[in-house]
Amino acid sequence: MKLENLPKTIKKNNKRVGRGPGSGKGKTAGRGTKGQKARGGLSVRHPHYEGGQRPLFKRLPYRRGKGNAKITKKPIIVNLAALNLIPAGDKVNLEALVKFKIVDNKDAQVFGVKILGDGKLSKALTVEVPISKSAAQKVQKAGGKIL
Repeated sequence: MKLENLPKTIKKNNKRVGRGPGSGKGKTAGRGTKGQKARGGLSVRHPHYEGGQRPLFKRLPYRRGKGNAKITKKPIIVNLAALNLIPAGDKVNLEALVKFKIVDNKDAQVFGVKILGDGKLSKALTVEVPISKSAAQKVQKAGGKIL
């Protein structure tokens, strides 16, 4: 092994700032005089910096619990009138609602479905999903069942 056959390793040393006037980077350490950029701490380059103005995330109210769509997921509402698309004597469940394109499959899996009593039902159906009291009465009046 000879010195001329060794691989070249070039490593640049870090700048040592604030080490006296002879270093060329003494006193203010290459930051100029005063001002925001001369000082330590939080950088002015972070994405939510607004030039000293009250940041947006501190101006907005807290969103907790009730009324927050990320936390409280309400079921998809299906009115009784839409159930007339399903043939008489069939079961009303998520699969049937998706098959007859009353609800979207993905949404039904995430949020669930609830049947409300708006409209008239003209067929006897067996309901297997959550249902309101008024809708339940109308289903039974039409000759259907609630499981």
